[in-house]
Amino acid sequence: MGFGYLLEGCRHQGVAHLVYASSSSVYGGNRNLPFSEQPPVNHPVSLYAATKKANELMAHTYSHLYGLPATGLRFFTVYGPWGRPDMAPMLFARAILAGEPIRVFNGGQMRRDFTYIDDIVEGVVRCLDKPATADAAFDPLAPNPATAAVAHRLFNIGNAQPVELLRFIEVLEQALGREAIKQFEPMQPGDVVATAADTAALEAWVGFRPSTPLELGLERFAAWMQTYPFP
Repeated sequence: MGFGYLLEGCRHQGVAHLVYASSSSVYGGNRNLPFSEQPPVNHPVSLYAATKKANELMAHTYSHLYGLPATGLRFFTVYGPWGRPDMAPMLFARAILAGEPIRVFNGGQMRRDFTYIDDIVEGVVRCLDKPATADAAFDPLAPNPATAAVAHRLFNIGNAQPVELLRFIEVLEQALGREAIKQFEPMQPGDVVATAADTAALEAWVGFRPSTPLELGLERFAAWMQTYPFP
């Protein structure tokens, strides 16, 4: 509903180009790594993923009906300063600093394409400056889900370097200078084992792909975590 209000606002205010955040979660049960934008994503495994897929369809529809150029960016596990407090990087860091246990699901046997926030911002800004256009080669008999006959495009934005969760925790421990108390738990419903981004389309479109190494990104994140006055 919130995204619908945004689309209506763009429509009535004559917005020249909407760039919106989708998510790697839309790939759901897909196991063909790295994830490409071109195959359909019709098998979400969480309600969150289903809503993100719905947003992509709504944006395409507004582009078709009202001529709103729109670009959807599928974010891959964003981390860094000012991160979401409900996401693993922030939950882990706060617990480690407080000497509390962290919940490690599926025995830590998961891989994520952790993407540093500065890379995400750079990609967003570059896409802002290059509005989506209709794909002249779009074939309705063999449609490409990443493009359209109207001004709507979808791109992955990820580091393209999947890391095992236990390795992520190890690097975070080193950056914080403290060891985590790990509480291993089973896989959560609605979670996926691995994500990995194919970013070739984004690089071809705006000449950029995320590349910040995990060690550097977590070093910056840890420095911020230890100076920000959390309650």
